[in-house]
Amino acid sequence: MSLHESQTGPGFRDGAGAPPQPAEAAVEVSGVDKVFQTRAGDVHALESVDLSVAAGEFVSLIGPSGCGKSTLMRLIADLDEPSVGSVTVFEKSAKQARLDQEYGIAFQSAGLLPWRTVSANVAVPLELHGVASAARSSRVAELLEMVGLADFADRYPDQLSGGMQQRVAIARALAEQPRLLLMDEPFGALDEMTREKMQTELVRISAETGAAVVFVTHSIPEAVFLSDRVVVMSPRPGRIREIVPMRLGADARRAARTEELREERAFFDMVTAVREALHGGSPVASGARGVETR
Repeated sequence: MSLHESQTGPGFRDGAGAPPQPAEAAVEVSGVDKVFQTRAGDVHALESVDLSVAAGEFVSLIGPSGCGKSTLMRLIADLDEPSVGSVTVFEKSAKQARLDQEYGIAFQSAGLLPWRTVSANVAVPLELHGVASAARSSRVAELLEMVGLADFADRYPDQLSGGMQQRVAIARALAEQPRLLLMDEPFGALDEMTREKMQTELVRISAETGAAVVFVTHSIPEAVFLSDRVVVMSPRPGRIREIVPMRLGADARRAARTEELREERAFFDMVTAVREALHGGSPVASGARGVETR
């Protein structure tokens, strides 16, 4: 059974009385291997990876260190190329999607320019692509309002907390209204309280923008709280061991998720399901493309 046939849920639309139809694919990864050549020999980072992410869907990648999560994201972002297989973003090659600014990207380090103000940092991609000054100022103001930093537009990065710096980085990643947001452990360096607050903010922002999100994390609770589906990867060479759809109660929409969700039984059940998948507790059909457990 293919991914789109397996269930109705995030990334699917139902017509009245009609069978569910697949949404547009934001990302398609097909038969991807990635081998790095080193002095010590070849390193097989990824093997036989197939993954589909629907438009507007939030998918987290989780697995042990060195399993290829960040490598897979780099392939989607056209920061590297697969050794075998293909990657498309909105039915374009990864390279063309990058040239067309189809995605924004945020890393663990906010990567802000210390000599530029908050608003000037957010404006960087708009300046690089020649957006006119008036339109640029309007878009920056809109983004800072979205991430709750309108009152900090004239501050510098060293005047902000770590969580605030990450919100600036997210605003910058969203500057050109990308349909896809790639995030590589953006909250990994934050303390637990700030991290949970940022997760709640990201739920709100992703729901408001409607962008698809591919999110790399080592945290099971973070993946469960944020995601429509959690992709569990095996140790190197990285393969998709299991894809776990998040079932978080009667109203599991990301827009409806609040701090109270963290105390609900459904949340703990999903944390357990992902943990079992990580430790190989739930077998999946070998070689089945897009298999989801139920």
